[in-house]
Amino acid sequence: MKRILSVTLLLAALPALAQDLGTLTAETKKAVLPVIPKVVSAMQEAVAAQGVAGAIPVCKETAPQLIKAKRQETGWDIRRVSLKTRNAERATPDSWEVRQLADFNIRAANGEKPETLEKSEIVHIDGKPVFRYMKALPVADVCLKCHGPVDGMEAGLPAKLAASYPHDQATGHAKGQIRGALTVKRPL
Repeated sequence: MKRILSVTLLLAALPALAQDLGTLTAETKKAVLPVIPKVVSAMQEAVAAQGVAGAIPVCKETAPQLIKAKRQETGWDIRRVSLKTRNAERATPDSWEVRQLADFNIRAANGEKPETLEKSEIVHIDGKPVFRYMKALPVADVCLKCHGPVDGMEAGLPAKLAASYPHDQATGHAKGQIRGALTVKRPL
Protein backbone atom coordinates (compact mmCIF):
# COMPACT_ATOMS: atom_id res chain seq x y z
CA MET A 1 0.00 0.00 0.00
CA LYS A 2 2.84 2.37 0.83
CA ARG A 3 4.41 1.73 -2.58
CA ILE A 4 1.13 2.46 -4.38
CA LEU A 5 0.81 5.74 -2.47
CA SER A 6 4.40 6.72 -3.40
CA VAL A 7 3.81 5.97 -7.07
CA THR A 8 0.49 7.85 -7.01
CA LEU A 9 2.14 10.91 -5.45
CA LEU A 10 4.96 10.79 -7.97
CA LEU A 11 2.53 10.56 -10.89
CA ALA A 12 0.53 13.46 -9.48
CA ALA A 13 3.70 15.56 -9.27
CA LEU A 14 4.85 14.88 -12.86
CA PRO A 15 2.86 17.72 -14.50
CA ALA A 16 4.30 20.23 -12.01
CA LEU A 17 7.83 18.92 -12.58
CA ALA A 18 7.36 19.18 -16.35
CA GLN A 19 6.06 22.74 -15.97
CA ASP A 20 8.99 23.63 -13.72
CA LEU A 21 11.40 22.13 -16.25
CA GLY A 22 9.77 24.13 -19.03
CA THR A 23 9.96 27.34 -17.01
CA LEU A 24 13.59 26.70 -16.01
CA THR A 25 14.49 25.96 -19.63
CA ALA A 26 12.81 29.12 -20.92
CA GLU A 27 14.42 31.32 -18.25
CA THR A 28 17.84 29.79 -18.82
CA LYS A 29 17.65 30.16 -22.59
CA LYS A 30 16.53 33.78 -22.28
CA ALA A 31 19.42 34.59 -19.94
CA VAL A 32 22.22 32.60 -21.56
CA LEU A 33 21.67 32.09 -25.28
CA PRO A 34 22.25 35.75 -26.26
CA VAL A 35 25.95 35.13 -25.61
CA ILE A 36 26.19 32.80 -28.65
CA PRO A 37 25.61 35.45 -31.36
CA LYS A 38 27.98 37.78 -29.48
CA VAL A 39 30.75 35.15 -29.71
CA VAL A 40 30.01 34.47 -33.40
CA SER A 41 29.92 38.21 -34.18
CA ALA A 42 33.22 38.80 -32.38
CA MET A 43 34.80 36.00 -34.42
CA GLN A 44 33.42 37.30 -37.72
CA GLU A 45 34.62 40.84 -36.98
CA ALA A 46 38.08 39.62 -35.96
CA VAL A 47 38.46 37.46 -39.07
CA ALA A 48 37.35 40.37 -41.29
CA ALA A 49 39.70 42.85 -39.59
CA GLN A 50 42.75 40.73 -38.76
CA GLY A 51 42.49 37.55 -40.80
CA VAL A 52 42.03 34.04 -39.49
CA ALA A 53 45.27 33.86 -37.52
CA GLY A 54 44.58 37.27 -35.99
CA ALA A 55 41.22 35.99 -34.74
CA ILE A 56 42.75 33.22 -32.59
CA PRO A 57 42.88 35.47 -29.50
CA VAL A 58 39.16 36.22 -29.89
CA CYS A 59 38.30 32.53 -29.63
CA LYS A 60 40.88 31.94 -26.91
CA GLU A 61 40.29 35.04 -24.78
CA THR A 62 37.27 37.13 -25.84
CA ALA A 63 34.75 34.27 -26.10
CA PRO A 64 35.62 32.93 -22.62
CA GLN A 65 35.38 36.49 -21.26
CA LEU A 66 31.88 36.90 -22.72
CA ILE A 67 30.85 33.61 -21.11
CA LYS A 68 32.53 34.56 -17.83
CA ALA A 69 30.56 37.81 -17.78
CA LYS A 70 27.35 35.84 -18.25
CA ARG A 71 28.41 33.51 -15.39
CA GLN A 72 28.99 36.50 -13.13
CA GLU A 73 25.66 38.05 -14.13
CA THR A 74 23.64 34.88 -13.46
CA GLY A 75 25.69 33.07 -10.81
CA TRP A 76 25.39 29.88 -12.88
CA ASP A 77 28.15 27.61 -14.15
CA ILE A 78 28.24 28.30 -17.91
CA ARG A 79 30.86 26.85 -20.28
CA ARG A 80 31.51 25.73 -23.82
CA VAL A 81 32.41 22.04 -24.05
CA SER A 82 33.36 19.66 -26.83
CA LEU A 83 34.22 16.02 -27.42
CA LYS A 84 37.14 17.30 -29.52
CA THR A 85 38.62 19.98 -27.31
CA ARG A 86 40.86 22.80 -28.33
CA ASN A 87 41.42 24.05 -24.79
CA ALA A 88 41.12 21.03 -22.50
CA GLU A 89 41.35 23.17 -19.34
CA ARG A 90 38.11 24.99 -20.17
CA ALA A 91 36.22 22.74 -22.55
CA THR A 92 36.47 19.16 -21.28
CA PRO A 93 32.95 17.87 -20.70
CA ASP A 94 31.85 16.06 -17.54
CA SER A 95 30.06 12.69 -17.83
CA TRP A 96 26.58 14.25 -18.20
CA GLU A 97 27.87 16.56 -20.95
CA VAL A 98 29.63 13.67 -22.74
CA ARG A 99 26.32 11.75 -22.84
CA GLN A 100 24.44 14.75 -24.19
CA LEU A 101 27.07 15.52 -26.84
CA ALA A 102 27.03 11.88 -27.95
CA ASP A 103 23.23 12.00 -28.08
CA PHE A 104 23.35 15.24 -30.09
CA ASN A 105 25.67 13.55 -32.62
CA ILE A 106 23.30 10.58 -32.94
CA ARG A 107 20.27 12.83 -33.31
CA ALA A 108 22.05 14.93 -35.96
CA ALA A 109 23.10 11.77 -37.82
CA ASN A 110 19.42 10.75 -37.81
CA GLY A 111 18.40 13.99 -39.50
CA GLU A 112 17.67 16.48 -36.72
CA LYS A 113 19.00 19.96 -37.42
CA PRO A 114 22.06 20.55 -35.19
CA GLU A 115 21.03 24.13 -34.41
CA THR A 116 17.81 22.81 -32.77
CA LEU A 117 19.46 20.28 -30.47
CA GLU A 118 19.22 20.95 -26.76
CA LYS A 119 18.68 19.10 -23.50
CA SER A 120 17.19 20.18 -20.15
CA GLU A 121 17.13 18.06 -17.04
CA ILE A 122 17.02 18.29 -13.27
CA VAL A 123 19.75 16.12 -11.76
CA HIS A 124 21.18 15.68 -8.28
CA ILE A 125 24.80 16.64 -7.63
CA ASP A 126 26.11 15.97 -4.13
CA GLY A 127 22.52 15.34 -3.04
CA LYS A 128 21.26 18.73 -4.24
CA PRO A 129 18.95 19.39 -7.21
CA VAL A 130 20.61 21.14 -10.13
CA PHE A 131 19.06 22.24 -13.40
CA ARG A 132 21.23 21.31 -16.38
CA TYR A 133 20.83 22.76 -19.85
CA MET A 134 22.87 22.16 -22.97
CA LYS A 135 22.58 23.71 -26.45
CA ALA A 136 24.46 22.25 -29.43
CA LEU A 137 26.84 24.56 -31.26
CA PRO A 138 27.05 23.54 -34.92
CA VAL A 139 30.03 24.38 -37.10
CA ALA A 140 29.35 27.57 -39.07
CA ASP A 141 31.33 29.01 -41.98
CA VAL A 142 33.45 31.20 -39.68
CA CYS A 143 34.32 28.12 -37.57
CA LEU A 144 35.64 26.12 -40.54
CA LYS A 145 38.63 28.39 -40.97
CA CYS A 146 40.18 27.05 -37.73
CA HIS A 147 38.12 23.93 -37.03
CA GLY A 148 37.87 22.44 -40.53
CA PRO A 149 40.29 19.99 -42.13
CA VAL A 150 43.92 20.91 -41.41
CA ASP A 151 44.92 20.45 -45.06
CA GLY A 152 42.43 23.17 -46.04
CA MET A 153 43.71 25.81 -43.61
CA GLU A 154 45.67 28.91 -44.55
CA ALA A 155 49.43 28.43 -44.71
CA GLY A 156 50.98 28.78 -41.27
CA LEU A 157 47.65 28.60 -39.41
CA PRO A 158 48.13 25.06 -38.03
CA ALA A 159 51.44 26.15 -36.47
CA LYS A 160 49.82 29.23 -34.93
CA LEU A 161 46.99 27.11 -33.54
CA ALA A 162 49.52 24.64 -32.11
CA ALA A 163 51.37 27.50 -30.42
CA SER A 164 48.14 28.69 -28.74
CA TYR A 165 46.66 25.23 -28.17
CA PRO A 166 49.40 22.59 -27.83
CA HIS A 167 46.89 19.74 -27.27
CA ASP A 168 44.36 20.79 -29.92
CA GLN A 169 41.94 18.10 -31.07
CA ALA A 170 39.35 20.46 -32.55
CA THR A 171 40.01 20.17 -36.27
CA GLY A 172 38.53 18.10 -39.07
CA HIS A 173 34.97 19.35 -38.68
CA ALA A 174 32.57 19.98 -41.56
CA LYS A 175 29.89 22.66 -41.79
CA GLY A 176 26.79 21.70 -39.83
CA GLN A 177 28.50 19.13 -37.61
CA ILE A 178 28.31 19.65 -33.89
CA ARG A 179 31.44 21.48 -32.75
CA GLY A 180 30.41 21.34 -29.11
CA ALA A 181 27.79 22.86 -26.86
CA LEU A 182 27.01 25.65 -24.46
CA THR A 183 26.26 24.08 -21.10
CA VAL A 184 24.69 25.45 -17.93
CA LYS A 185 24.50 24.15 -14.36
CA ARG A 186 21.99 26.11 -12.33
CA PRO A 187 21.49 25.34 -8.63
CA LEU A 188 17.86 25.03 -7.52
